[in-house]
Amino acid sequence: MKAAVIHQTGEIPQYEEIADPIIKEGQELGFVKAASIKNVDKSLAKGAHYDKTNRQFPVTAGVDGIAVLEDGTRVYTGSVPPYGMMAEKTAIIRGYSIPVPDGLDDITAAALPNPAASAWMALAWRGQLKPGDNVLIMGATGVTGKMAIQIARHLGAGKIVAAGRNESVFEHLKGLGADHVISLSQPEQDLKTAFKKAVSETPFDIVLDYLWGRPAEVLLDALTGHDLRAEGKVTRYIHIGEMTGSTIQLPGAVLRSTGLELYGSGGGSMSKKAMSSLITEVVPEIFRLATEGKLAIDTEVVPLSDIANAWQRAGSGGKRIVVQCS
Repeated sequence: MKAAVIHQTGEIPQYEEIADPIIKEGQELGFVKAASIKNVDKSLAKGAHYDKTNRQFPVTAGVDGIAVLEDGTRVYTGSVPPYGMMAEKTAIIRGYSIPVPDGLDDITAAALPNPAASAWMALAWRGQLKPGDNVLIMGATGVTGKMAIQIARHLGAGKIVAAGRNESVFEHLKGLGADHVISLSQPEQDLKTAFKKAVSETPFDIVLDYLWGRPAEVLLDALTGHDLRAEGKVTRYIHIGEMTGSTIQLPGAVLRSTGLELYGSGGGSMSKKAMSSLITEVVPEIFRLATEGKLAIDTEVVPLSDIANAWQRAGSGGKRIVVQCS
């Protein structure tokens, strides 16, 4: 079969012929239709992701996607390493799949779950979002950030402030549900002033941060209090991605002078109950909303044979690149 194959850490996947998956007990064969190229896929390939459990080479790229089972059921699923989803066939854990509604196409179904579920779990589970809570989204002009705006609005957020660099899509963000947009491209002092103004007008209950690095430091500096008698406002700061840096400097004064609660949201941070709800409730609801036209994602479709080129472009154009595998 044809697949996007990685032979060593840091390598760009190549379109190659490899043997069909060997299906073991508790697994089943999946005929892959489509799989999106995500930050987690690229991070795993680089060896930069915190998940270090699977390092068997060669490996096929892609952690999740859309496949058809041998009984004809079309599902959203993950693969069993070293088999990935960017291949004509893959190995799947039996029973660990979510049916895809008939009204949802393969490309959208492959693109949606990662960014939508990430935002949903960060807001509803980590952030404990209540109707009317005010939300700041750092990195809102990217694929995941745009999805987070829509999910926050669906879940009943109050004021939604979007912060990002791509000013050409600012009006589009407002159409998705953002009430106000802050440019991260402005000088740092101006950015700090913009953050302070936003906080004074509408204190944030939740911050979703897909960026980390220097933008996070500027925001935290803006949040730092300077009044010993001030009443603290609880802000649940949720770190999800690190598009602009993997580390930050966190002065102790930030924690002492604010009601900041700092969390991470990712696979290893979720309880068993949360992981179960992701499969049984969240992704099915995401598919339902998309089928009804209430969630939208911009996609670009590429054939599996173009994986090397698409891999290098993924994450830079504001669209989720989806590899069509059959």
